[in-house]
Amino acid sequence: MNASTVATQEPPRLATQEFPSIDGVPRTDEIGLKVTGLNHWFGHGELAKQVLFDNQLEVTRGEIVIMTGPSGSGKTTILTLLGGLRTIQAGSVRVMGQEMSGLAPASLVAMRRKIGFIFQAHNLFPSLSAFQNVRMALELEDLSAEEMRQRGEEMLTLLGLGHRVHYKPAALSGGQRQRVAIARALVNRPPLVLADEPTAALDKQSGRDVVELLKKLSREQKTTILMVTHDNRILDIADRIVNMVDGHIISDVVVHSTLVVAEFLRGCPLFRDLTPGTLAGVADKVSIEKQPAGTSIVRQGDPGDKFYVIRSGTAEVTVTDAAGPHVVAQLKDRDFFGEAALLTGEPRNATVTATSDLQIYALGKEDFQAVINTSATFNEQLRKVLFQRQ
Repeated sequence: MNASTVATQEPPRLATQEFPSIDGVPRTDEIGLKVTGLNHWFGHGELAKQVLFDNQLEVTRGEIVIMTGPSGSGKTTILTLLGGLRTIQAGSVRVMGQEMSGLAPASLVAMRRKIGFIFQAHNLFPSLSAFQNVRMALELEDLSAEEMRQRGEEMLTLLGLGHRVHYKPAALSGGQRQRVAIARALVNRPPLVLADEPTAALDKQSGRDVVELLKKLSREQKTTILMVTHDNRILDIADRIVNMVDGHIISDVVVHSTLVVAEFLRGCPLFRDLTPGTLAGVADKVSIEKQPAGTSIVRQGDPGDKFYVIRSGTAEVTVTDAAGPHVVAQLKDRDFFGEAALLTGEPRNATVTATSDLQIYALGKEDFQAVINTSATFNEQLRKVLFQRQ
């Protein structure tokens, strides 16, 4: 089997991959995941520590949701609860219409078999080849040996491992082992995929191959995908970005025009190191302003109320002192201004005037301060620029 053969094969239709009826009720819900009032504790009695707090989340079938947030914020805990790997203590989790709380052990196992899990630890069997590791998932289905061979090799080939099908994990790189684990999770084309940092161990191209495959599954077979990641490179596949902090889902951003803004801001060195959730949050809060040539966007001596990034056009910075006004800088695409007054609390120290028609992104004072409080890197970069400009 070669790559060109794989590319022309028609993927199985969703009708063959419907979620099972665990309790005798057919599952036809368009909601892939629904979380209501989800709480969770580690430990017991007086030593119990709450790690999740009244979380709500709804994901429709075929939707890709990226979950971001600091380490230790509860993202992986939520994934394990959604996948039936932990007992739900308080709240409701419905997967394809099936309530997960209180399921009998046999029913819980049946549910897990229809969920594709991708975790940071690949958990491959060292004595088995790449294909044999993938085939273990196929053995849960009623398939012939030839069907298992064809589907397993096809999935490995799609992930760039067609030439490593018979290699054991010890003979594969870390990134290749991760791709075998991903192939194992996706080979049955599950209706739900839960992924924890699926691209963390992959190079840029391998990571792109993985997320494009996930996107293909979501669009063609209405696979519901919830992915935890800190990888800024894969923001563009998300339909929504959910941000989690200290056990709380604090924001849920629909990605449309937000994605366009986020992609632009990511090209600015000032924003490059922001996490996907923070970057999406910033993009969701900015307003877009159009200013004709000759307009003064900020004036020296006025109080500061906004921070600006130039989307397109040019501007000049003028400072007026005892000798009169003089131009101190020229600004262009992705340059920013207005940060000094917001950082120091003092009036604007310069006037910025459009020298051509301008399109600019504006971030209000409170939202600007929230980004500074969230990202030490952003704060440090801003203050470095402010020092250089003085």
